[in-house]
Amino acid sequence: MKKYLIFLTIISLCLVGCGSYGEKDIVKDFSKKINDTNGYYINGELEIVNNEDSYLYDVEVAYQKENNFKVVLKNKTNNHEQVILKNSDGVYVLTPSLNKSFKFQSEWPYNNSQSYILQTILKDLESDTEKTFEEKDDSYIFTTKVNYSNNSELVKQQITLDKDLNLKSVVVLNSNDEIKMKMTFNTIDYKATYDDTYFMVSSNVSNTIDETSQTLDSIIYPMYVPNNTQLSGQEKLKTENGERIILTFSGENPFTIVQETVNPTSELLTIPMYGEPQIITDTVGAVSEDSISWISNGVEFYVVSDKLDSEEMLEVANSINTLPIGK
Repeated sequence: MKKYLIFLTIISLCLVGCGSYGEKDIVKDFSKKINDTNGYYINGELEIVNNEDSYLYDVEVAYQKENNFKVVLKNKTNNHEQVILKNSDGVYVLTPSLNKSFKFQSEWPYNNSQSYILQTILKDLESDTEKTFEEKDDSYIFTTKVNYSNNSELVKQQITLDKDLNLKSVVVLNSNDEIKMKMTFNTIDYKATYDDTYFMVSSNVSNTIDETSQTLDSIIYPMYVPNNTQLSGQEKLKTENGERIILTFSGENPFTIVQETVNPTSELLTIPMYGEPQIITDTVGAVSEDSISWISNGVEFYVVSDKLDSEEMLEVANSINTLPIGK
């Protein structure tokens, strides 16, 4: 009888153990799902909230083991498309319509949180020892810290998986729990395969070049200017291939904004860049310690300052709306 009771106890413990599927198991199995794949493809939608403005992108992500990545971001308002590409030669931001490529010496995508890259989402999930977990409406929800080095406003994210461990969304929040970024995953294929040319720069630019204006009809001013700083000068110049506008801001936090017409090239042009690729307003630009540059609606923008840090320059850049607000 005693042996029988011991046997029943062992069986009961086993059943209890087998029926318990918790936070650690979910992370472990989700990790295996990502680490075991030789390639994946993601289709989804990214929303970025900037003050009262909201930018929507169609997003496609391709990954090939070990380190090939391709992210296609298409702005849903103006259909402007850019590609972030990582291959064995480096990291590139491509503007296919202009036949231009910008090359970075960067550790992207691993050096910051990325709401659309599975490996960085997993990295945040595994490294945060203070993450929270809840099971709700047939979903698993993790809340973790984030690392956006140029934007301290972004402090945490909610990662939602369904019961089959399919990633459904990543929502990035500020300290007031306001949504600043939301990536919604429509499809994820963990068995995607790609040919040898898929991640090459030359395979991801266009043979059809968009015509762009050679004149700047309006001056576009920033909606945000640091304290005790004001517009002190503006100048419009003719260049060899178009026009350039220079806005000078003086005071305690001086900076300069340059706007100029973009010239498509008949042959692929690769331009070396300093800093890191980052989404700025409605496009992807380059952020360094003392400058930010990006192309939007046929205009190339630069914000330059030896006083402002990169985070405050980003606040200026993100306040420049490509809709003209003054002349």
